[in-house]
Amino acid sequence: MIAVIFNPTARGDKARHLRRQLDALRQHARLEPTAHAGHARQLAAELVRDGCETVVAAGGDGTVNEVLNGLVDGGGLGRSRLGVLPLGTVNVFAKELGIPTDFAGAWSVIRGGAERTIDLPVAEFGPPTARTTRAFAQMGGAGLDSRAIGLVSWELKKKFGPLAYVWACVLAMRGPRPQVEVTVGNQSLTGELAAVGNGRFLGGRYPVFPHAALDDGQLDVAVVPRMTWFAVARIFPALLRDDFARCRDVVHLRGPRISMRSPSPLPLHLEGDNVGELPADFSLRPNALRVVAPTR
Repeated sequence: MIAVIFNPTARGDKARHLRRQLDALRQHARLEPTAHAGHARQLAAELVRDGCETVVAAGGDGTVNEVLNGLVDGGGLGRSRLGVLPLGTVNVFAKELGIPTDFAGAWSVIRGGAERTIDLPVAEFGPPTARTTRAFAQMGGAGLDSRAIGLVSWELKKKFGPLAYVWACVLAMRGPRPQVEVTVGNQSLTGELAAVGNGRFLGGRYPVFPHAALDDGQLDVAVVPRMTWFAVARIFPALLRDDFARCRDVVHLRGPRISMRSPSPLPLHLEGDNVGELPADFSLRPNALRVVAPTR
C-alpha cells in the first residue's frame, strides 16, 4: 500500500491544481490530509503500524522531516519506506535523491518502486534536563542560518519563494552573531555559522558539503569562522562554481559524530526549520532508512 500525506489548507489556483492532481491518485494510493502542525508525524506513525509499505511526504523538507520522524515513532524503519513528492519552496532532499520536481515525474518514481538504503542522521538537542531526539534526512545547523530562518517573513516567502531567505540572511548579518563551537572527534573550532549535512546540498542546489554521500557512514560539517560581507562575496561565487571545497572562508570536517555548543542561546534548525536550541549532538544510524528514489 502507498499512502500520501499532504497539507490540504493551501489556497489559490496553484493549490487547487495540486489538489486535483492529488485527487487523481486515489485509485493508486491512500490520501491522508493533515489537520494541524505535527499531524503528519502522527499520521505516518499510524500508517506504519497499519502495515503501509510506502509513506509519501507530499510537501517541502519540513513535511519530509515530520513524516520521517513518524516512521521512526511507529517502528517502521526496515518495514516501511519513505517517498517524496516535492511540493515545497526548496525541496533539498528531493534534489539530493534525484527526484524530478514536476508532479508527474515524481509520482512516476514512486510508482516505479525503485529504492535505496541510506544513513539516518539523528540530532539530540536542548538542555541536559530536557533533551529531545529527532531524526533528519538531509541537513541541520546553527548560527547565522538558524537566526535567518527565525527572521523569514512568511508573506515574502509566499510571494518570492527562496528570495525570502536571502533577505532574512541580510537581516541576520546586521544583528549579533553568537559563536558556535563545533567538535568532530579530537578536532574543535568556532564559527559564526555551522552547517551539518548527510548529503551534498543545502538551501536548494548549493553543494555546501561537496564530499558528502547519503550512505557513506559519515556526517559532513561546514564551519564559517567569520561571516563578513567580504566572506559572503567569496562564498557564493564558490558555491555557484561548485568550488566550495576550496573556499578559504570555510572549514570542512567529517565524522560519524558531531557536537555543537554555544555560550549564548542559539536556535538549531533541521531541514530548514528551527526545532530547538543548542547544545546539539549529531550521530548516524548506518543504512537504516529505505527511500523510494530513481536508480543511479
